[in-house]
Amino acid sequence: MKSTILSIFLSFICIFAHAQSDAPFKAQIYNKEYKVSLRINLYDNDIKIPGQEIFGEISGYLRSDDDSRCWIITSSEINEKKRTAQLEIINDYGSEDLTATLSYNPKDSVYTLKQNSGSTIKIARNKKWVKLPSSMQFKRK
Repeated sequence: MKSTILSIFLSFICIFAHAQSDAPFKAQIYNKEYKVSLRINLYDNDIKIPGQEIFGEISGYLRSDDDSRCWIITSSEINEKKRTAQLEIINDYGSEDLTATLSYNPKDSVYTLKQNSGSTIKIARNKKWVKLPSSMQFKRK
């Protein structure tokens, strides 16, 4: 009986792990160096920003661990073959915008966010604005 339950449990874990790799653009990913996370669901566009539900359901957002302000993904276009997504992003005030490419590498499970054009993503650190690099790598939390 114990082995049957264990087998079922392990099967669910395998199915869940496989499902994550099939939907790489539904994830919560993190960059340790800059302490920023990117929460996305580019398939269903059903993400709500905690504390900022007024924006409704969106494709995703980027937020610093130390600040409640965020950058909102307003639209996206996925290329499944290349495992990339083209993103349009604005800050939560709507005063700055940019386009970016999010790439997923299944070999090492690393996401790369590369800013293409427009404003530079800035976050608040110690009461000062800090520009993030134009290319950053993320991993699942």
